Amino acid sequence: MVKSISNEQIKHMEQTYLANREHLLSQRTVMKNGILASSENQKAVVENNPVFSIDLDTGNVTNQKQSGRCWMFAALNTFRHDVLNNHHIKDFELSQNYTFFWDKFEKANYFYENIIKTSNQELTSREVAFLLATPQQDGGQWDMLVAIIQKYGIVPKTIMPETKSSSSSRELNTYLNKKLRKDALTLRTLIANGSSESEVETRKVELLQEIYNLLSTSLGTPPTEFDYSYYDNDGNYHLEQGLTPTSFYDKFVGTDLDDYVSIINAPTKDKPYNQVYTVDMLGNVVGGKEVRHLNVDIETFKNLAIAQLKDGESVWFGCDVGQSSTRDTGIMATNIYSVQDTLDINYDMSKAERLDYGESLMTHAMVLTGVNLINDKPTKWKVENSWGDKVGTKGYFVMSDDWMSEYTYQVVVNKKYLSDNLKEVVEKDDVTVLAPWDPMGALA
Repeated sequence: MVKSISNEQIKHMEQTYLANREHLLSQRTVMKNGILASSENQKAVVENNPVFSIDLDTGNVTNQKQSGRCWMFAALNTFRHDVLNNHHIKDFELSQNYTFFWDKFEKANYFYENIIKTSNQELTSREVAFLLATPQQDGGQWDMLVAIIQKYGIVPKTIMPETKSSSSSRELNTYLNKKLRKDALTLRTLIANGSSESEVETRKVELLQEIYNLLSTSLGTPPTEFDYSYYDNDGNYHLEQGLTPTSFYDKFVGTDLDDYVSIINAPTKDKPYNQVYTVDMLGNVVGGKEVRHLNVDIETFKNLAIAQLKDGESVWFGCDVGQSSTRDTGIMATNIYSVQDTLDINYDMSKAERLDYGESLMTHAMVLTGVNLINDKPTKWKVENSWGDKVGTKGYFVMSDDWMSEYTYQVVVNKKYLSDNLKEVVEKDDVTVLAPWDPMGALA
């Protein structure tokens, strides 16, 4: 039987609250200053000063502005570090707008294909409802950017610079998703009326032309061939002519992206360690690189990241950035706020419990560019963010090792750092497919 709250219960709650002096003290400060400002712990700030035993020089930070492209910025920043070091180019960035264009374009086709695949299901099925809830968005995964680069290459930012819609993507996403939902109606109607496979494909290609037109209007038309001139750090002029996006990648970056693997730490019962997982309906390039995650324990997870940092290479990683972190000072620490003391509540959950109950999932991708080791054990990590240089220490954040354990879910490392056993695991075709709404399918 459903029971309502009685007036007697409310009166008792009021009396209990008012009889507690600590509650009244917290009430005064929280009403004046807010919950977080009243709970900030200066000890955590002191403990997480930006000094590291391993500290890579990665230059100035980038700024994704009002867009959800953190995963893309973080990945391109890892490549940018190599270009800065190997070619000594001043103030260099790769074009996030270029990869943004092709990601949007490929996501449209990926959406169409999933709509066609699920056309025999009712609109009320969980899969179709999932697709229509968000046909596409800015977020993504490391493997999704790999798929874009392997198909389309990359270009310098000066060749395809930012536009209003790339830097502030809300309007573009609104109207792109309106169109994709209408296109889903068109394709499902064609199939329901008995159209042939070739007729449906022909219509899909026509719809993709409309998507290309929309994206070109908003983001510009991607270059297919270009000349690139630049000054190096010594002031020498360089001119590269007749480049394509693929040849530019090969010449200036050259990293074999198939050498890198996504490592996750998801300590839930449904995901045993030392196995590979993928997520249904997660991707962008149909037929491109599949999103795959190797799940390992947290000690292995950290050691792989440390090994790559020791070799002078930064590490792409994904986390739940809104948990226990400050934006202005750039501190990510489990003890940065004492909210439970301030509010006299208990919301303690294990990492697995937070994943299972929807309290946490990956929301943001950044780059590890340093770590502090004491007796070869990490105490804090240096983080390159993509929110510009007005936050943190000129855009760089500090992450405590405890925070790494609790709220970091993914790193990308070269396979050479894996043990022989884990190398065998990632090379196998034995992959467990997770549901589209699994937390490991969250987009950064």
